[in-house]
Amino acid sequence: MALPRLRTVVLVSGAALLTRRALKRRIARSPLWPLPALPEPVSGHSKRRATAVRKLLITGRTVVADGVVQLRLEGAGLPGWEPGAHLDLVLPSGLVRQYSLCGDPEDTGAYTVATRLVEDGRGGSREVHEQLQEGLEVEVRGPRNRFPLTEAPGYVFVVGGIGITPVLPMLRSLAASGADWRLVYGGRSRASMPFLEEIEKLGADGDRVTVVAQDEAGHPDIAAALGGLAPGSAVYCCGPEPLMDAVAAALPAGHPLHLERFSAASGDAAGSGSGPFELELRRSGRTVPVAAGQSVLAAVRAELPHVAYSCEQGFCGTCQQRVLAGEIDHRDELLTDDERGDSMLICVSRCRGERLVLDL
Repeated sequence: MALPRLRTVVLVSGAALLTRRALKRRIARSPLWPLPALPEPVSGHSKRRATAVRKLLITGRTVVADGVVQLRLEGAGLPGWEPGAHLDLVLPSGLVRQYSLCGDPEDTGAYTVATRLVEDGRGGSREVHEQLQEGLEVEVRGPRNRFPLTEAPGYVFVVGGIGITPVLPMLRSLAASGADWRLVYGGRSRASMPFLEEIEKLGADGDRVTVVAQDEAGHPDIAAALGGLAPGSAVYCCGPEPLMDAVAAALPAGHPLHLERFSAASGDAAGSGSGPFELELRRSGRTVPVAAGQSVLAAVRAELPHVAYSCEQGFCGTCQQRVLAGEIDHRDELLTDDERGDSMLICVSRCRGERLVLDL
């Protein structure tokens, strides 16, 4: 009797082992087994986010205007960049913030950024000002350029405050090449305007630079700044949203306008100008409502707290997710046209219809 019993035990054990192995393979193919297996997920793994993270050493920290600090970040084998490019800084808290490169593209051993302390901001600038000191290492991603200097017969720059940072390398390049350019540079006061002395020197030949300090002369005359533009002249603007709106409204037809925003446009805030909709999280097998005043990110994280995010303004790309179905209302400042075909930044973008399906 013992031998048949032993044989039975062996057969049952072997069958159980084979079953467990088969089940593991099935689950590996589809984490939501017994639902149908989905393709390999791409959400949260875009090519942009695959950009290498580098650790750079802070070798210089300089106050360049009231409330503005400049950081020099040194490292080996740094990718090159062109005027208008920006860098992602991964702050000690894990927040990711974007800062324009304002140094010399020929300096291949370091990047230079500058940031203004925003007292009522979301904490990123305060962390830079209070925690990033000489001798510390900081993680960076990039550089990337969504504000490039294009070929044009002439250039007019209208800049407000810290918006001078992406423009400064452009001015240096244009001044060195002998190109035709003009700059209107506004700020609360001359003391608050970074790099003012260098900029005035760059424009000393030909009175190219107009400085308008608000405590002295009010706001810049945008209509006058854009009057008499030569045919085909490119207009660049970086600064507060009201300034960019004024430039867009006053710009004569036929002149390309290039804008660089440091915050989301007010009309693009989550929930603005659109109603509620239904959100399906396909991989998780869940469907959740998104209220008119709620971001997709907030609705997703209520169900999936692990989903990564950072800037919450559509700039950094951390929250990029793949869209499987539904019409997207893109409100970001980052994705390319190709990427917008099947993905979105869920911190700011929404659905144009009644239902959206994410690969989550």
